Amino acid sequence: MVSGDGTRSGGVEADKRPGRPGGRRETARRERTKELEDAALRLFVERGLDAVTIDDITQAAGVAKGTFYRYFDDKAVLVDALLEPVRGELLSGLEACGRALAQARGVEAMFEAYRAMAAVIASALLQYPSVVRLYLQESRGPAVGARRKVAELSREVSRHAVDITRRAHTHGLLRPIRPAVSGLAVVGAVERLLLAVLSEEDIGNPLELPDALTTLVLDGLRVPSAGKEGRRKLDGGGKRP
Repeated sequence: MVSGDGTRSGGVEADKRPGRPGGRRETARRERTKELEDAALRLFVERGLDAVTIDDITQAAGVAKGTFYRYFDDKAVLVDALLEPVRGELLSGLEACGRALAQARGVEAMFEAYRAMAAVIASALLQYPSVVRLYLQESRGPAVGARRKVAELSREVSRHAVDITRRAHTHGLLRPIRPAVSGLAVVGAVERLLLAVLSEEDIGNPLELPDALTTLVLDGLRVPSAGKEGRRKLDGGGKRP
């Protein structure tokens, strides 16, 4: 794993002595890394990033504090490692949706592109529920300290959402609302629903959410099936009554 400055996210010692692939040293390194990540994730979700110290993490993992620095340079690098699989899933899904919308010429093609993206989000939720919850809990906080990595991912998700909305607008598939408004509104709705699922709020079967959310959002944003006169009114043209 590589951090923003081009160095690997693991600690220096772990890089120098990774061990033979499949060997005892590598196995021990992977197990110890997972112990630290699992302990940290549990504490982060329970208390929030700011309230958890490296001492807390090592105590929960049952290791010495020095062991932490063999695998992670600091708390921010650990958070980055936790986010990595979810980041990959989300961004690949958003990029695929953008490519599909660039080719979409009709409402059904647009719906399929958004459904595919919703399925990717649902997959990430099912595979990494605690990581997704950590992201949702921390993404609105100040982009400082260990939260920088969460904020960076949040900005990337928002940027892709706006770009996707802009592409749908290109083919006249959505109402003429600014992409920065409708795209971010959709992100907010999706994230709130995901947090409701993870908080075990009573919102029905989570597996039905992707289709329900896609239909709800796109029925509100897409251009209605109307004649030319109705479309002119929607676009702000035509005579006032």
